[in-house]
Order: sequence, then C-alpha cells, then structure tokens
Amino acid sequence: MAVLTITKENFEEKVLKADKPVLIDIWAVWCGPCQMLAPIVEEISEAHPEIIVGKVNADEEMELVQRFKAAAIPMLVLMKNGEIVKKSVGYKTREELEAELF
Repeated sequence: MAVLTITKENFEEKVLKADKPVLIDIWAVWCGPCQMLAPIVEEISEAHPEIIVGKVNADEEMELVQRFKAAAIPMLVLMKNGEIVKKSVGYKTREELEAELF
C-alpha cells in the first residue's frame, strides 16, 4: 500500500476515521535519521497491508506535531480507533520497529 501524506486537512478522514490501525511517521527533510528511516517505513507499508501508513512533514504540519507532542523526530505513532496506542522515537531497524509496534 502506498504511504499517505497526512495533513491537518485530511487527518480526521485518513487517521481518526480509518478502519485499520494507522502508523504515522513524523519526519523532516533536514533530519538525517528521518531519511534513514524512510525506506524502512516504505518496507513496513508493503509488508503490512493490515495497517495504513502515513507521513507527517514536521516543518509543514506543526499543528499535528503539537498534537502528538513530538519533541524529537523521527517519531512513529501507532493509532487504533483514533487513539494513540504506541510511540517510537529515533531511528530503529525494521525488526526493532515491528517488535516494538506490532
């Protein structure tokens, strides 16, 4: 499944009203660890069709960054039924992320 771009405009529809769990990657263009994590997020999206994967650009979506209380990036947030169930901060391998989040 393709990774969605999550914005404040589509957040309610794509995340809060989603019929599957949603994994959100909060990232920034200038963030080295975010760039290292990007292909892993893509791999997770392809390997786990049972979840929706989306990305939030921290520089463009400050309202969402504040909503998730993202003090550091990259930050992954797993949401189910509109509620945050797990968070992961910093770069981790795919195996570490899957063990931590799923």
